[in-house]
Amino acid sequence: MPKNLFGFILLMGRHHQIAIAALSILLFLAGTVPLEVQRRIINAATGGASYQTILILVLAYLGLALLEGLTKLALNLYRGWIGEVAIRWLRMGVLAASGCSHESPVDALAEGVQLSIVLAEAEPVGGFVGTSVSEPLLQAGILIAVGGYMIYLQPLMALAVAVVFLPQIGFVPLMQLAINRRVEAKIMVMRHVSEGMVRHVVTSDALDAQSGRAQRLFATNMSIYRIKFAMNFLMNLMTQFGYVGIFALGGYYVVTGKTEIGTVVAFISGLSKITDPWRELVDWYRDLKVTQVKYAMIRDASDAATTLLGEGASRDEVPDAGTVKA
Repeated sequence: MPKNLFGFILLMGRHHQIAIAALSILLFLAGTVPLEVQRRIINAATGGASYQTILILVLAYLGLALLEGLTKLALNLYRGWIGEVAIRWLRMGVLAASGCSHESPVDALAEGVQLSIVLAEAEPVGGFVGTSVSEPLLQAGILIAVGGYMIYLQPLMALAVAVVFLPQIGFVPLMQLAINRRVEAKIMVMRHVSEGMVRHVVTSDALDAQSGRAQRLFATNMSIYRIKFAMNFLMNLMTQFGYVGIFALGGYYVVTGKTEIGTVVAFISGLSKITDPWRELVDWYRDLKVTQVKYAMIRDASDAATTLLGEGASRDEVPDAGTVKA
């Protein structure tokens, strides 16, 4: 297996990542234009424009929404497919290695690790391959495009919105680091649970050990939930501060005649369009850090299995990573 997660992503197909990236660019471009159309519809309705003009703008908005939806559908299906291909490769690699184990005895711990990888660990790692490049490109593109549009409309209001996101740059990485440590501990406990199941030893000590591991999994998961949901609470609070800034400054500008009501509405809609990709970008960052931990543990287990089995296993029995098949 490649040394790091991104090496594995490239192994699954560079051309697929390029195609997914192209769809992501098309999607964030298609998702920004409706903001301007929305602003023009509201200003046309409040400015006494003809109904025919409003109807044309509404139809244009509908067409853009349809284009955005179809592009997102294609992107999600493509990302799902490449993710499942990566999951299949990981599982088949582990199964092929276990099929060679008759040539060299494998202890219960190794079999338990193989079981854990096939049933639980391969899916989140392989699934991340589909979103590894396209997700940050898509969400960052939306943030830049929508943010640039908001700056063009009203720079001071855009600055007020941007300020509320700055604290998240500080607390998100710190809280994610704490989650990563717990995820690594959780995987190790789950592998020991699998080991205990493979041994088929039914004694009071073995049952007590398994019960203790189940309790540690419960405590670890609850610890992860506390950190994760506390992070979500702080992020939601920052978003509400953004709306407060828009209402305060936007109301002042409308009352003093410095802007149109359509601009304020566009800012409210724009904040929603910024909040969602920002949240998705944070989720991607969290997935990246967790997946790096999981991938490193799978890679180390694979290296250990290769050492135990020696060179007896033929490479032809392991799926070809360079050729992605449906």
